[in-house]
Amino acid sequence: MSSAVLTETVAPGVLQITMNRPERKNALDRASYLGLIDAFAAAEADAEVRAILVTGAGGCFTSGNDIRDFAASADDGARVAMDFLGAISTATKPVVAAVEGFAVGIGTTMLLHCDLAFAGTGAMFRMPFVTLGLCPEGASSYLLPLAAGSKRAAELLMLGESFGPQAALEAGLLNAVLAEGKALDRLAFFQPIPDGAEEALGQLLGPVHGNLPGAVLQRRVGESGEELVTIGLEIGARHGQGRHCLVRHKPMNKLVNY
Repeated sequence: MSSAVLTETVAPGVLQITMNRPERKNALDRASYLGLIDAFAAAEADAEVRAILVTGAGGCFTSGNDIRDFAASADDGARVAMDFLGAISTATKPVVAAVEGFAVGIGTTMLLHCDLAFAGTGAMFRMPFVTLGLCPEGASSYLLPLAAGSKRAAELLMLGESFGPQAALEAGLLNAVLAEGKALDRLAFFQPIPDGAEEALGQLLGPVHGNLPGAVLQRRVGESGEELVTIGLEIGARHGQGRHCLVRHKPMNKLVNY
């Protein structure tokens, strides 16, 4: 597994997955995504793992996609990002995020695919897709209105402004805001999970994850997802802003993702 992603059993039954590029604020390049995919697959295959905890190294969750790496990767970057979203959104074990510092782009949208999420008071969130000329990723334009309401979701997605943990809590992205540096303290929540609870958790998470557009994500990518990503990038580069991209694809934007 890449050193860009570290795994560690931090409590009985709890696998911690750490995004580990602190020199780049844990920006996710292709190696990072492949490491995350492998880590989730290993967690799913390991009967000893009963919960998955996702966090970032160096006091930062993730600053989002590594644009430099993606620009050099043709379509491969979008593909591995999509594969990761498929892995996290279809996990059969509880997925918990512990957020400190920056959570930009995928750092915010992946929270919509977690079962629980906690953040320290110093966390900062942002979804800058429109300002970059990109369509919102990870079905965020579908899931965020369900969590936050259509008006609040439109504000967060269209304006692309930074917002703090209290706003993230009110938007349904978080379960609780903890003291700065204490997001991982909710690890204790999982320690009482008994052996043999996997089946009950699976029955609980099945309907929960069934409400996520995992099948929609796959269908959209299979039918036109790659084209949407390509067009979005081209329009963003051509016009230097994201508004045109958003308007251009508005009829499909409810399920836009990569």
